[in-house]
Amino acid sequence: MTDFILFLRRFVSQPNQVGSVIPSSRFLCKRMMEAVKWDEARAIVELGPGTGVFTKDILQKKRPDATFFVIERDAEFQEILRSRFPGLIVEDEAQKLRDYLQEQGLAKVDAIVSSLPFAVFPEQLRNEILQAIMDSLDDDGVFVTYQYSLQMKGMLGSLFEQVEVGFTPFNIPPAFVYTCRKHAKPK
Repeated sequence: MTDFILFLRRFVSQPNQVGSVIPSSRFLCKRMMEAVKWDEARAIVELGPGTGVFTKDILQKKRPDATFFVIERDAEFQEILRSRFPGLIVEDEAQKLRDYLQEQGLAKVDAIVSSLPFAVFPEQLRNEILQAIMDSLDDDGVFVTYQYSLQMKGMLGSLFEQVEVGFTPFNIPPAFVYTCRKHAKPK
């Protein structure tokens, strides 16, 4: 089954968990990866990897000694990820991020790359996940996510000292990329 058909099927059956009918484009992937300092990041987490479009790129870009794992709630996507990326650590609940870090012997992470569809989550779940991200991200770390609207800009701006918003028209649908830091980088 192609990724497109799988995404469409999962979107129709789980619209509150799967945020798109099609996997992310290579243009969106490139834009998302630009925010991470790959030569410095020692711990990286991906939230909501779906079928692994970003996962593949992260595995190619990360340092050989970096710790990397993904969090994917959908059981069918989990199965695909384990099949495509043997040895990949796949967890299942983003709000348990701190617990997973402890299991890996990590205090904080340098980068969190997210495809989670925050706009469709209930407010409590969205808040729990964002709090777990804040608690898990190193002071100099980066949280990068995309959404299909500017709906999350205010919420992210209330949590992070620095939020940069970019736009990628070459994605279906076009996407806003949010690059978030706990502390503003000096210019």
